[in-house]
Amino acid sequence: MDQNKLKQEAAQRAAEFVEDGMTIGLGTGSTVVYLVEAIAQRIKDEHLNLTGVATSVRTRKQAESLGIPMKALDEVGQIDLTIDGADEVDKHFQGIKGGGRSHLIEKIVAINSARNIWIVDETKLVDTLGKFPLPLEVIPFGSGKLLQRLADEGLKPAYRLNEDGSKALTDSKNYIIDLHLGKIEHPHLLAEWLNKQVGIVEHGLFLDLVKTVVIGTTHGPEILDAHRG
Repeated sequence: MDQNKLKQEAAQRAAEFVEDGMTIGLGTGSTVVYLVEAIAQRIKDEHLNLTGVATSVRTRKQAESLGIPMKALDEVGQIDLTIDGADEVDKHFQGIKGGGRSHLIEKIVAINSARNIWIVDETKLVDTLGKFPLPLEVIPFGSGKLLQRLADEGLKPAYRLNEDGSKALTDSKNYIIDLHLGKIEHPHLLAEWLNKQVGIVEHGLFLDLVKTVVIGTTHGPEILDAHRG
């Protein structure tokens, strides 16, 4: 079974968590594309009354095109449930996000949600985070100095570039610096250090935010629950 099929099956299973009357946070990425399609189909088939909050311009455009009512985060109260993808998820339900340049908005939506679910295919499960480059959204001003500071700390930073060699921009018009770490032994300690670095708007470590992960496997979708206290 190809990876896209696994993503689609996981997304369709995750859409079953959506209930009538909910305000739903919609993540960003290739797996979420299938999720938005599945939720739109449920609205059509079951006449659900839902409100969506998007984490990127592209997700909002897709949702609106499929008839999902959308609002900005500040226009709603608490989000009942946010469903998003992830670039890596470890056995402790910690993750890396930001491959799609949207981790700042994704994290803002996530912390304003009563519940968060991640949908991934089985290739995203890892023992230790870090093989996927850790994204940092950074202010353009002084970003070269920040890049050097990160390099001096041995964090192997590099600007994310477009195909034409220009620096990739987020929806907020910031740059992305990816840290090519290979392995992150202590994600909480790294997150704490990154939080203190002036010029970093947000990093892609998503820690202690998710208790449920829906995984697309060759044997069908599986649901893992962290059962945190």
